[in-house]
Amino acid sequence: MTDATHDPDAVLTFRDAGIRFGERSLWSGLDLTVDRGEFVAILGPNGSGKTSLLRTVLGQLPLSEGALSFLGRPVRHGDRHIGYIPQQRIADRGTPVRAKELVGFGVDGHRFGLPLPSRTRRARVAEALDAVGAGAWASRSIGTMSGGEQQRVRIAQALVGRPDLLLCDEPLSSLDLLHQREISHLLDRSRRDRDLALLMITHDINPVLSMVDRVVYVAAGQVRVGTVDEVLTTEVLSDLYQTTVEVLRVQGRIVVAGVPNDEASGHLGADDHHAQAPL
Repeated sequence: MTDATHDPDAVLTFRDAGIRFGERSLWSGLDLTVDRGEFVAILGPNGSGKTSLLRTVLGQLPLSEGALSFLGRPVRHGDRHIGYIPQQRIADRGTPVRAKELVGFGVDGHRFGLPLPSRTRRARVAEALDAVGAGAWASRSIGTMSGGEQQRVRIAQALVGRPDLLLCDEPLSSLDLLHQREISHLLDRSRRDRDLALLMITHDINPVLSMVDRVVYVAAGQVRVGTVDEVLTTEVLSDLYQTTVEVLRVQGRIVVAGVPNDEASGHLGADDHHAQAPL
């Protein structure tokens, strides 16, 4: 049942939400309302619960406490109004699935009734591929594409169902800087053109720094929500980690130094051994 008091602009709402595994609290006290057209980045070290947060929205993991609603109603598994881009795994060169077939799974993957007429289905797939600049690759196999090209097709697959909310789990990983910029701008344009809410897990805020409206920072069992300038500060991160963490702006980029070593392995990148790297 839809909440009669639901704000029509609110797509997703967490109220005092938390996840617990046994005696361990992964995170708690999350209060967050995401509106249509809003871009929210989710940050934090590996193991802090970022992907678990997305899984609660997908209906795959129940909250341990608090409440969560999507479009004013309880979340449910397989909701066709939610698009999802999982963590990227580059397809093997021998993968025979063609781009239009992969995107087609986004039309039929959650459908239990009669399929769309073939002409309508083809048009929907073509429209989605064109929207991400991949129309010319429709008949190419995924295995022949670069990482950036594959990610464009996966975005088309997530958007073909015309969702109200798009969830992205590290969509920029495994991409070089050029493709990171291209995919970031593509996602930003898609949420603006379609007026959809966008939640993105990312280990580096810098590629989307000028695009995000707010960030959710998850660390040490706690959550902080606010604009980049409100959350990514020396004071806030030092309070989260209970140690001195320096947040610097260097040539338009945000750099964090001093994150504890046990947190740094995923948060800062595998090649960093000094707990210092772009956020």
